[in-house]
Amino acid sequence: MSDEGGDADGPEYDIDFREHPEKYDIGRGEEGVFKVEPYKSELLPHWSYADEASAEESAREIYKRYEDYRENGEFVGMDMARKYLQMGYTRSMRYARYPGGQKYEEGEERDPEEWADEEKRAAAVVFEEYLERVREDERYQKMKEEHRERRG
Repeated sequence: MSDEGGDADGPEYDIDFREHPEKYDIGRGEEGVFKVEPYKSELLPHWSYADEASAEESAREIYKRYEDYRENGEFVGMDMARKYLQMGYTRSMRYARYPGGQKYEEGEERDPEEWADEEKRAAAVVFEEYLERVREDERYQKMKEEHRERRG
């Protein structure tokens, strides 16, 4: 793997993003969520959306990590926590709207149901609430803009 962002096909980048935050690319959506270390290893063990109770525990812990990263000025960690909250929301919603989380059947997109799984819908609501806290955080927005300006 290279030092300039790693091998996109590999499991992880060969970079410690805590040591080299300048190499972090925010990307789109949940991009990099399973690759950006050490944050993946710090956040993934807490990520769960099985039901409302596990989502609440998960989102609360991930948000606590977000606050720790914020206090330490670690934008990459803050953004990765945001991505895990977003991923909790999107995965929960997929299961909430599509039986068994299967959006496609025999290559065709299924029509979503409202609500195929009420428990997953409740989990999605939990993640959405925490995700909105991050998105509305003025310090997060400012640090995100500064990071983009530095990266060019």
